[in-house]
Amino acid sequence: MTDHYDVIVIGSGAGGGTLAHTLAPTGTRVLILERGGFLPREPENWDPTAVFVDGRYQSADTWYDANGQAIVPQVHYYVGGATKMYGAALYRLRPTDFGEVRHVDGVSPAWPISYDDLEPYYSRAEQLFQVHGRHGEDPTEGHWSAQYPWEPVSHEPRLAQIVEGLQAAGYHPFHAPCGIQLDEADPVRSLCIRCMWCDGYPCLVHAKSDAETLTIRPIMDLPNVDLLTDALVTRLETDASGRTVTSVVVQRGGVEERYSADIVVLSAGAANTAKILLASANEAHPGGLANGSDQVGRNYMFHNSRAVVAFSKEPNPTRYQKTLAINDFYGPTADYEFPMGNIQMVGKSLAPMYRGEKPLLTTFAPEWTLDEAASHIVDYWLTTEDLPLPENRVTLTDSGDIRLAYRMTNQPEADRLYHELRKILNHTGTPDHHVMEKNIYSSMDIPVAGVAHQSGTARFGHDPATSVLDVDCQAHELDNLYVVDTSFFPSIGAVNPALTAIANAIRVGEHLAARLS
Repeated sequence: MTDHYDVIVIGSGAGGGTLAHTLAPTGTRVLILERGGFLPREPENWDPTAVFVDGRYQSADTWYDANGQAIVPQVHYYVGGATKMYGAALYRLRPTDFGEVRHVDGVSPAWPISYDDLEPYYSRAEQLFQVHGRHGEDPTEGHWSAQYPWEPVSHEPRLAQIVEGLQAAGYHPFHAPCGIQLDEADPVRSLCIRCMWCDGYPCLVHAKSDAETLTIRPIMDLPNVDLLTDALVTRLETDASGRTVTSVVVQRGGVEERYSADIVVLSAGAANTAKILLASANEAHPGGLANGSDQVGRNYMFHNSRAVVAFSKEPNPTRYQKTLAINDFYGPTADYEFPMGNIQMVGKSLAPMYRGEKPLLTTFAPEWTLDEAASHIVDYWLTTEDLPLPENRVTLTDSGDIRLAYRMTNQPEADRLYHELRKILNHTGTPDHHVMEKNIYSSMDIPVAGVAHQSGTARFGHDPATSVLDVDCQAHELDNLYVVDTSFFPSIGAVNPALTAIANAIRVGEHLAARLS
């Protein structure tokens, strides 16, 4: 290792890992700083009690809400970042998401780039993360320059029955784009055993399309790439002018270390990227690094979502359930003037999840009764767009911890989407259902669906007065600082944000390669 690199990448998840993977073949000297280590491969990877009840892989971080109450976020720090525990649902934003969208609680702002600008990178992201799907099935999707690299994962019998019922009723279900290493026509190639341990679990056989498996491991042994784990970045230091980041300050093993690079790229997650920028305040940047606009930490978003479990008399023996999605309500409809969002399947509910999520209600329930209930459940995930309110923001406590102020938006739209799902269930053989709040993605202390979808705290734009980054995701106020996690999002749409972060990281990575050359 050296002390100076061409590029330092802070974070190894969807954004940071992909950007490093884009730069590595060019010979660029890259240092990847990851605050966690490698997630261990062990039987507990697929143990719902260990994952959902004991929180075995959850960070020990403590955040605070606007009132100073301590909250424990469901965040995970490992090589591969949040993708180690995500559900590998790899959707594109819809073309309409890149323009202004009118919602019941306000306007979702336009992006400074268009869907057309990002489309080639979406196709490359789908190739890199080996996405299964079929372009052309969903009427709301944009144009595409390349078909998915793999055929969609086939529906298991119960899901196929649901699809038939939806199509007969006039809906437009489509195969959900998912990132798993499965080739159903070639079992020899397949790593995925098509299990139920994908959504919210680490993958024991490395068959999930996560950033560790597909972006970090392929480059970590290259002579021009160094990976430093258990390296917590505490702040960035600049020269006297404040225009150049001169060192990245790291805590590792109780020792403070410094590393420097021609270019520094932040990809620590929307909350922690904001934390690092705010903690890096100096004389040239008294409000925090790159924060002359007072936008760092503001506009925090993470989807207005809910999980719905639908019971039926007919058993649901499905193992891999995340093969189906519906966007019939993504935009306004004939009888509702506002967009409602996306409906997709979520990972299969299991008895131990009930004990983790509803401990009081299940204390005296025999395990077999919970198993029997779970065997008749079909699980849905409803996502409605969250608005980027300036007062929804990350700030720091006096001790330097994250303080998160948040107010949910577009609740009437989310309620209407649930109303539409209830009508849909009449065509799927599951008319009886109830809502169960899952804490798969977020602490029950936070009234939101998932910190896994956090975004917006360093949004990009043309105007330095209203944004933190320019269209290349470079800080307006610094010559060598970039951000490539979902912090750059001006709005979040109503689908999972990972693929957009991956596509943008390829885009920015190519920009940096050209700049360095």
